[in-house]
Amino acid sequence: MLKAGLDRGQTVYTEPMARAVVEPAVLKLVRQYPRGESFSTTVTFGGDDFTMCAHIRAQWAAPGQVKIALACWVVNMDTARYFGDNPPAREEMRLPPEGTAEWDEELTGRVIGHLAARMNAPAPALPTTDGHLTITVPLVLT
Repeated sequence: MLKAGLDRGQTVYTEPMARAVVEPAVLKLVRQYPRGESFSTTVTFGGDDFTMCAHIRAQWAAPGQVKIALACWVVNMDTARYFGDNPPAREEMRLPPEGTAEWDEELTGRVIGHLAARMNAPAPALPTTDGHLTITVPLVLT
């Protein structure tokens, strides 16, 4: 597996990832799909050295509230190039059962923390049984 641990260089990307990639994906999910059902997507953010991936689930929790589950991980592109697997195998870009990626709890905590602040979550993130962190946020669709 080509998962890389979170280092200082990748830490600076957590806020932009939350703002530029994860938040728009959450809004798109809740705008496009019916209330009451859970929908998910995987989004990526990164550059030449690494790709940060985020698996997002969004579900209407109550009138005006959305429950967001998030799991993030990093695929090290340099390692992929070194081992000749460039681009990385499709499985490395997906969580089980479709793939082999493992979520990074520290990275997920940082990204969901930024997301919670941006979307005014009233409570801190809670873990799920499947390697995600969850927040419930008020949602105003304009």
